[in-house]
Amino acid sequence: MRRDREPVTVEKIRAAHRARRREIQSRLAEFEEVGRSAADERLWEEMVFCIFTAGASARMGLGSIEAVRDLLARGTQNELAAALRRKHRYPNSRSGYVVVTREFLEGDCGMRLRERLEGFRDPLERRDWLVRERRIKGLGYKESSHFLRNVGYRGYAILDKHILHCLAEVGVIASPQPPSTRARYLAAEESLRGFAREMDVDFDELDLVLWSMKTGEILK
Repeated sequence: MRRDREPVTVEKIRAAHRARRREIQSRLAEFEEVGRSAADERLWEEMVFCIFTAGASARMGLGSIEAVRDLLARGTQNELAAALRRKHRYPNSRSGYVVVTREFLEGDCGMRLRERLEGFRDPLERRDWLVRERRIKGLGYKESSHFLRNVGYRGYAILDKHILHCLAEVGVIASPQPPSTRARYLAAEESLRGFAREMDVDFDELDLVLWSMKTGEILK
């Protein structure tokens, strides 16, 4: 897809939102439907997808999920790694992340992911659990936000390189460098939230429209 290589401006963001709003709202509705009615196996698949996108791309994550879908419930690390070869740049480490995380979740909540996530009353605690639990592998703040958005939770910013460059180009943040600590992530997320209020654009819609402006796509 064509990428917008011209600097992002507020006017361009408004125009892109007007042009893509219906498609973006439809995609957000799809995520909410997953959160409402999908089986826990689908939620686990979405978590693995986000593990796969770390240090890679959404496209690579999608291709990797297709390659291992039948192995997500019971596949060994060797089986997963073999399936990921030529699909993901890190087949060995990512297959290990999947197995360790699956073993933890089986013991922690019997893979009842929806019930576990709904048990958090504080949205920040929900995301912090995903990031800070050492036996959940491969999910930082960006990836955890991505996972939660994909299973229907709103209000989490997915601060990947595309979003950060957009925000830096319009002066919302000083630098497009990825935030290296929780405090910096929350500060950048709050800056995006304030920008959304100034723009009078829904926060989750703005996150997706900025991503689409840099990639030319509205994926998940």
